[in-house]
Amino acid sequence: MQIPALKVYNSLSRQKETFEALHPPFVGIYLCGPTVYNDPHIGNARPAVFFDTLRRYLIYLGYKVRFVRNITDVGHLLGDTNEGEDRISKQARAEHVEPMEIVNYYTRRYHTLIDALNVLRPSVEPTATGHIIEQIELAQKIIAQGYAYHSNGSVYLDVMRYKEDFPYGELSGRIVEDLIDNTRKLDGQEEKKHPADFALWKKASPEHLMRWNSPWGEGFPGWHLECTIMSTKYLGETFDIHGGGMDLMFPHHECEIAQAKASNGGKSPVKYWLHNNMITVDGQKMSKSTGNFVTIEELFLGNHALLTQPFSPMTVRYFIQGAHYRSTLDFSNDGLIAAQKAYKRLMNASNGLQKLAYPAQAGELNEKLNEEVVGFCQNAHVAINDDVNTARVIAQLQNMARKINTFAQQPETLGQITQHTFQLMRDSFLLFMDILGIKEEKITNTAPFVAGLLEIYQEAKNKKEYETIDKIRTYFKSNNLIIKDSKTGVDWAYEE
Repeated sequence: MQIPALKVYNSLSRQKETFEALHPPFVGIYLCGPTVYNDPHIGNARPAVFFDTLRRYLIYLGYKVRFVRNITDVGHLLGDTNEGEDRISKQARAEHVEPMEIVNYYTRRYHTLIDALNVLRPSVEPTATGHIIEQIELAQKIIAQGYAYHSNGSVYLDVMRYKEDFPYGELSGRIVEDLIDNTRKLDGQEEKKHPADFALWKKASPEHLMRWNSPWGEGFPGWHLECTIMSTKYLGETFDIHGGGMDLMFPHHECEIAQAKASNGGKSPVKYWLHNNMITVDGQKMSKSTGNFVTIEELFLGNHALLTQPFSPMTVRYFIQGAHYRSTLDFSNDGLIAAQKAYKRLMNASNGLQKLAYPAQAGELNEKLNEEVVGFCQNAHVAINDDVNTARVIAQLQNMARKINTFAQQPETLGQITQHTFQLMRDSFLLFMDILGIKEEKITNTAPFVAGLLEIYQEAKNKKEYETIDKIRTYFKSNNLIIKDSKTGVDWAYEE
């Protein structure tokens, strides 16, 4: 098959570019991780799922991928301009616990829920609080370079000074002059030389729970600084891919670029910037701040007003990948139900595929059918290489699934395609299921099956069908269980 090279949409250049690793076969990916102050919602799951898919595909292509996803456990402040109260400190006060209790609890929760979505664990998962020294050192370096200043215990990047040497707004397209008009009057603005200046280090107010000693007094690092430190520490001064949601493009990622360039002589820290779009509810962005969100756990349990039933982790993963990552994805119960049916269709096809065997003697070649099946496989490869278009990959998998079901129901038709085409379909189907991270969810609740067998056992006993009775007893015994007969009926027990 003639398949084009992988292209990704680079938010920095605003166009699709052929992916070429900086230091092949190694690829470095940094993904902005969660701020661990409450449970993740499905909007938080979207970047985790998409960048996991990208990682899986790069591994398939033969790259050795180092995937870094951070934990923000300090410095992410409330408010659009990140000038309010620390989110974790606020939650700690509300629950009357230490901030690190909040961090540890919700980090564990995040891992459990994201693991359920079959997202691979990162190669490195650094925390902001684990890199305080490096963040202080970077702030000092930027001050020494003349691009930052100390003011009343805080340190700010001097945007206008930076702008004299390097572009500010190159990623987001924001214009500094527009930012002046849109900057709200907030605490600490009088400390700045310019309203667009952003904090590298913040002075801790008396009530602030998380604080560290620094050359400028007790304080804590700015939210943007942590990602600059952790990405470059583990991936190098310039690395391949930086990912995150579109809502992070400004100010977070724009500030990351400015901090890196201000400290390293203007060298761009990232080759490819990739951003996933939002999940919406009735056209509005899903977010914790607006309250219109559904947590991942609520999806699994089905206990939310927008849901009529629980949805399995693989249904949720399928739903997320049903739209291209740069498109908005509108959340709905109906959409999840459709995803559930489509996921089960793929699983049935996958199970059917395992049982298919190419006939010893092929039939007459159906060239149209043969070309159609080959086309599905080629289209899937083209789709994944076209900016990782999972929606189009899924469409081709569903096309393959329909053919697989036909072959399973009418085995004689399998011989109408070549053995090579059959193997291509088999390999492509299983490959893309793995790249998409979609796996079979085994049935774990066996109680209904045991109860059903016991009911059949009781009926057989009443009818004195001893052969059936022996079969059921043998089945139970092979699973280290026994059937207990009593005057009140039948039950099962573990074999001692």
